[in-house]
Amino acid sequence: MFRIGIGHDMHRLAAGRPLVLGGVAIESERGAEGHSDADALSHAVTDAILGALCEGDIGLHFPDRDPQWKDADSLALLARVVWLASQRGYSVVNVDATVMLESPRLRPYVQQMRERLAEVLSVDAGCVSVKAKTGEGLDAVGEGRAVTVQAVVLLQRI
Repeated sequence: MFRIGIGHDMHRLAAGRPLVLGGVAIESERGAEGHSDADALSHAVTDAILGALCEGDIGLHFPDRDPQWKDADSLALLARVVWLASQRGYSVVNVDATVMLESPRLRPYVQQMRERLAEVLSVDAGCVSVKAKTGEGLDAVGEGRAVTVQAVVLLQRI
């Protein structure tokens, strides 16, 4: 049996914050604001897995009002959700994610993001797709005020 989940995350960008995507530190003058490390890519993948499991969303499992998750490593949160999936009898088959960010350009970081995510998901990097798009000057992404990510995951019964 297979299950599909969709995840989405968006964070405001601010000066003086680190920009982390898929567990990779990106050179940037502005980074994502958030309670944890604000890794929108890891958050979207986490939400996709939780959706496929019908287990709510990232905010239910790791509430931003709970101080224990302050500055949390989002790959560690993703690892907890991968463990939850295994406890429910599922493993990840593949992930497809699109990161929308006006700047900086992400192409130099994409392979490293794929590898970091694959390691946490216990799959080959060839099973993790990360695409980078700009907002073409439109909306909060295009105006350089936000980063947003959409992710789809396929789980299979183990």
